[in-house]
Amino acid sequence: MPKKQRKFADDGWAIWVDGDDTSTVYINDWLNPKGKSYVDMAIRIRGAKNVKSLNVYIPFFVEKGEIADVSLQFQDTKILQATFSAACIVDYKKNTHTSEIAYNGKTVDIVHISTLEYQTKLLSEGTLIRIDMEKLRPFLDNDEAYFVWRMPHKTLDEIFKPYVDVGNVLERLRDLITTPVVSEKYGYSIRINESRLLPEEITRIGVFHRQKLKKAVITISVDENYELNDAGCYRIRRLEENLYKEYLPSDYHTEDVITYQWNQNRDNNFQGQFNFYYSITRDSVSKGSMFLYMILLLSIGVIGDAISNAVQALFSLFT
Repeated sequence: MPKKQRKFADDGWAIWVDGDDTSTVYINDWLNPKGKSYVDMAIRIRGAKNVKSLNVYIPFFVEKGEIADVSLQFQDTKILQATFSAACIVDYKKNTHTSEIAYNGKTVDIVHISTLEYQTKLLSEGTLIRIDMEKLRPFLDNDEAYFVWRMPHKTLDEIFKPYVDVGNVLERLRDLITTPVVSEKYGYSIRINESRLLPEEITRIGVFHRQKLKKAVITISVDENYELNDAGCYRIRRLEENLYKEYLPSDYHTEDVITYQWNQNRDNNFQGQFNFYYSITRDSVSKGSMFLYMILLLSIGVIGDAISNAVQALFSLFT
């Protein structure tokens, strides 16, 4: 039987827009089990000119310097094509804070948050980001606005962190010899606006209670050596390397990456709360077992040579 490693992460996010109840949130995870994982957070606001503020609670600590404004890369139409799944026309840096993108018969504003004086605040075990939409209003020409940024996904880094159970030395050696296959299983839950995982400082906010997100879309990209349960997944594809080449996190490798996508709509969830759960698995041969087998083979070879030499020497005494 293979050895089993199990870990679990449960992320509780909160997104509320003061003045709007038809927003859509997009969470795009770049899973990198052998390094840092990243998450792209995108929020589409309809009726943006009437919104007072955008608030996002991140379920882990993130410093302002760790937040990257990936919208600045939207000057590249290939990246736009990959992000919006459509041919796009862009008026890049139309003004101080926004660009304008036309696609699928409509025009929207892309907000560059790096040009804004937005606020970040440590709250409970996470971080609250607040963007003042009233100050942004003079720079918006359209009633639909997108916000998008990237940051390390520290919760996932924690569950993918290597762990070695030293335990009893003899028991460890036995496991390395008898069970060389390691079966890894990771449970990963994304909850959005579900109050049971959120700090009280948020659940007491009146505007949060009135907020009802219209839709949540989750995208996960991971090396095909890791398998995801794709129940309810409406789109699976191989990552288009030529489109994403300049957009990916710097240490993320695109070889053999599979992208999965799910969505949930308020039409089926009137509370505007969303819950996604994924199991991620991988079977592999333990490097420790391979190393031990090599040592054993070398040892057997050395011992065999020694015995052979001893036998030959013994025969030579009698001949």
